[in-house]
Amino acid sequence: MNAETRIEVGLRQDSRPQSAVSSGVGFVGIAGLLAWAAVARSFGMEGPFAALTALVACGLPMILWSLIVDKVHLSPSTGIDWATPPRPLKETLDISIAKIAGLWATWAAIGCFYCIGRWYWDGAYLFSMYVLGIASIPMLVLSVPYVLWLDRRLREPRDGAWHFGQLIAGRSDRADPKILQEHFRSWAVKGFFLAFMISIVPGNWTEAIRPQVEEFAADPVALARWLIALMFVVDVCFATVGYALTLKPLDAHIRSANPYAAGWTAALICYPPFILMSPGGPLDYHPGTGEWTKWLEGYPLALGVTGAVLVLLTGIYAWATVAFGIRFSNLTHRGILTHGPYAWSKHPAYLSKNLFWWIASTPFLATTGNPVDMVRNTALLAIVSGVYYWRARTEERHLGADPVYRDYAEWIERNGPIPRLLRRLRPRPEPLPAE
Repeated sequence: MNAETRIEVGLRQDSRPQSAVSSGVGFVGIAGLLAWAAVARSFGMEGPFAALTALVACGLPMILWSLIVDKVHLSPSTGIDWATPPRPLKETLDISIAKIAGLWATWAAIGCFYCIGRWYWDGAYLFSMYVLGIASIPMLVLSVPYVLWLDRRLREPRDGAWHFGQLIAGRSDRADPKILQEHFRSWAVKGFFLAFMISIVPGNWTEAIRPQVEEFAADPVALARWLIALMFVVDVCFATVGYALTLKPLDAHIRSANPYAAGWTAALICYPPFILMSPGGPLDYHPGTGEWTKWLEGYPLALGVTGAVLVLLTGIYAWATVAFGIRFSNLTHRGILTHGPYAWSKHPAYLSKNLFWWIASTPFLATTGNPVDMVRNTALLAIVSGVYYWRARTEERHLGADPVYRDYAEWIERNGPIPRLLRRLRPRPEPLPAE
């Protein structure tokens, strides 16, 4: 066997584990989103309802691709048995009634949480409450035929909603505590993050649609900021669609939610109302910073290069979300991704986001000229980066229960460009002296 053949065999033996999502899903989603953005810019549709339409323009092509091309509904992981005729309705009706009761009770609990949380009735969250309030009516109506149809085809229809239905019916002996805990965690993730994502969709949409070409045609800083805003629109739209489409027929259901308190703590302190990095918060590293545009003012080449780097980092961050297709979600396992930027690193979004913050905010430079501010802001941003490292580790601990993820983690450690670079940067141990 010659050298070329050995290399070819070695590459086949060390091939990247298959991704749970195809590249085509994200491609058609971003194509639909950008097409609608072009129409919206042409007609000046920068309002919140145009932003909601962007979610449809992004999500619908991904649903169609997933069903028609990838045929995700046939995947064994959906739990749906397509090979045998559906069971008679009378055999599953009692199960479905209990499940609908548990599902509605879950939604009622989320609604109560929204009512209690003051932050949901102020600022951008008001739009979320409006949207979810309107959506609750068709959700309640459509959930009945959906559950009746699905339960006749599921191999095991007694899921967390069914166990919750048994609990509220006074049949606690039939309710499995572990399944209930998983059910509550999964819906807590969806309820908390979906409201947040919907609240930030209109603001990001307006920033990308409102500027005119004349505003950034001759200004590299304005152009960079607009491109960054556009990348954030892509990220937020894909994330919102992902939280909304946790459906078994799309194979996008939540397999498990992170069961570790450390994972929830690390994630929640990055989002309102628990966020620690907000203005005035304990990890606010912005006071006294001038950001990159201030320090590079008067140096157009440096401004252009830095702006291009920030756009690239934001693009990688958005790409990491696009790669999920309709499965994006914090704190959950909805299938293991191995393609796109995840072929480079296990955490491309966290890596690119933190690099963006370090370059854009320049915490080591202070407009006050006070070295204390420089040290303080640098230390605080280092802590923020540490929080994201903590998040990454807790996610790995959660996903590590899946052997597919363990195979992927081992593969990326051997072949991923980022891990390989980090290995080269580590100092090599000195060889032991010969005896």
